[in-house]
Amino acid sequence: MGVVTYDFEVTSPISPARLFKALVLEADKLFPKAAPHAIKSVELEGNGGPGSIVNINFADGLPFQYVKHTVEGQDKDNLSYSYSLIEGGPLGEKLEKISYENKFVAGSDGGSVCKSIMKFYTVGDCTLTEDEIKEQIQRMDGVYKAVEAYLVANPDVCN
Repeated sequence: MGVVTYDFEVTSPISPARLFKALVLEADKLFPKAAPHAIKSVELEGNGGPGSIVNINFADGLPFQYVKHTVEGQDKDNLSYSYSLIEGGPLGEKLEKISYENKFVAGSDGGSVCKSIMKFYTVGDCTLTEDEIKEQIQRMDGVYKAVEAYLVANPDVCN
């Protein structure tokens, strides 16, 4: 097994605390509303903290039916969240799991920056291309931007 690490940042006009609440604390309720074209439902097993399992079921017609995450860490005070994708989605024959570490910080323009570290754990001698990594980020970015647009259009949500 090999590990490929990839760091990236996403900026948003939404404050860090509000974005954290939407993407982490209330994702099970918010994702299907904000991104119905992509997310059919989100099921939470546990209280949402470490050890919890999150099942995300995708809308019909998308390349994947579901993904299953296990929550590894959640720090509401420091607006950080870590989890691993352990089943479904892009794992296929090349990947054992994908781990994510996310931290939401204030942006210079009053919005926020989500700083992310992704670790791709490959099966055996499998390798990942830069294009495969970027494809995974684009999938996540679609839901991220849909949630962001929903929050802009609904200023009372997740305050």
